[in-house]
Amino acid sequence: MGAAYFYHLTRRPLETALPMLVGKARQASWRVAVRGATQARMEWLDEKLWQGADDGFPAHGLATAPHAADQPVLLTTSDDIPNGAVCLMTVDGAQVSVDEVSALSRVCILFDGNDPAAVDVARGQWKMLTDAGCAAQYWSEESGRWEMKAEKTAASV
Repeated sequence: MGAAYFYHLTRRPLETALPMLVGKARQASWRVAVRGATQARMEWLDEKLWQGADDGFPAHGLATAPHAADQPVLLTTSDDIPNGAVCLMTVDGAQVSVDEVSALSRVCILFDGNDPAAVDVARGQWKMLTDAGCAAQYWSEESGRWEMKAEKTAASV
């Protein structure tokens, strides 16, 4: 059983924080799926990732492109994870299920702390997942570095 890690972005924009987190997942040899709410946003994120620094560049592709299943990091809007990812990262309030948290090694939920609607969505996801017995951690970068601010252990339901 995996866990959900909530990342409250207050200092870094998504296009800066995501490559760092993807890099950590790839260091663990995990394949990653990044799920967003809209195709336009995934295309924007694809472009931003291509413009990143060479030393932090995450090899990736869009789920709508050929060979999506071969990508070590797949940008998608779908519930399907054709690249066999064991780590799912969601952005922009994309949905995540209890079953996914249970089946995957890690689910990361990144949300913009400067957007009250995004914070509300993340709070709802935290409640839904922890009420269902999923393990979860809440991480904040408010101090300038990532710090765990809350943790719920997995519970039998």
